[in-house]
Amino acid sequence: MSRRPVPFTLGLVVGKFAPLHAGHLHLIDSAAAQCERLLLLSWCHPEPARCEASTRRRWLHACRPQHEAWVFDDASLAQCCAERGITPQRLPPDASDDETQQQFLAWLLADVLQRRPDAMFASEDYLLPCAQRLSQRFGHAVAPVMVDRTRSTVPISASRIRQQPVAHRQHLPAPVWADWVPRVCLLGGESSGKSTLAQALAERHHTLSVAEYGRELWERQGGVLQEPDLLHIAEEQVRREDAAAARAGAFLACDTSPLTTLFYALDQFGRADPALVSLADRRYDLHVLCEPDFPFVQDGTRRDAAFRQRQTDWYSAQLAQRGITPLRVFGPVEHRLRLIEVALTLA
Repeated sequence: MSRRPVPFTLGLVVGKFAPLHAGHLHLIDSAAAQCERLLLLSWCHPEPARCEASTRRRWLHACRPQHEAWVFDDASLAQCCAERGITPQRLPPDASDDETQQQFLAWLLADVLQRRPDAMFASEDYLLPCAQRLSQRFGHAVAPVMVDRTRSTVPISASRIRQQPVAHRQHLPAPVWADWVPRVCLLGGESSGKSTLAQALAERHHTLSVAEYGRELWERQGGVLQEPDLLHIAEEQVRREDAAAARAGAFLACDTSPLTTLFYALDQFGRADPALVSLADRRYDLHVLCEPDFPFVQDGTRRDAAFRQRQTDWYSAQLAQRGITPLRVFGPVEHRLRLIEVALTLA
């Protein structure tokens, strides 16, 4: 069945999408229903945390891949201009006046992208004067189409989400939530209770935990790990975290991190693949260091209490070198849970 005729040939939606949320998707879908083709443009200067241009570009591609989308920072804009033989401009700061932003948009469309939309869609009052500016530049009418100005359909804003992302989780598409869900990394030596704690956290708060892949591979290979296995372990641990993040609840509990794998690489082989060293700097919202304050439990695979203490000391030193102050938890599981809940303001 052919698509019914629509009033516009090329529609335009401009937004920061920082982060991309259900309100943006409603705007985009409303515009797409009225256009043969839709162009999405995004820039912001400065970029809010976790909303880098590459991240926003990935969100748009994941959530609405059928539309043409351009997300610029100064570097990507300069590259785009160089490919077209155009003298680049700098992104206007967010605090710039409306005229400056409108002039930049007109230049970007006409000179860089060579796109001339016949309709612009927005939910903000800047729509009418901006469409008028584009009409003057292109020499043809650019229709201003307001969508949900009162935001009654999707009552949310990006600024509110940035302030309280967990409270507004329902407005974030899964690919976006995967980048925003708080990640709790549990570190500790052998027999320090971190795996039990990760599972208990997930069960109590109806979320997910990511088990230690290194232990799984070690058991599958009969207790033998070769040096290349260590990088594979870290990469698979990260892959499993990212896969679970989109489905997590208020936070994601991560049993170990690539930092753990780096310890074993250095301990067993005296060196580490540079890619593993880089992965060990992976960001988490909360690092929890489990104190070895109860008797060492030998399960037939572990070393001894002295090795456990050496691991704990190494994690503490490595985190300090990275400027990270971990939450040190101790005592019974219930007390450790309480300390983490207070840190996450879940208590």
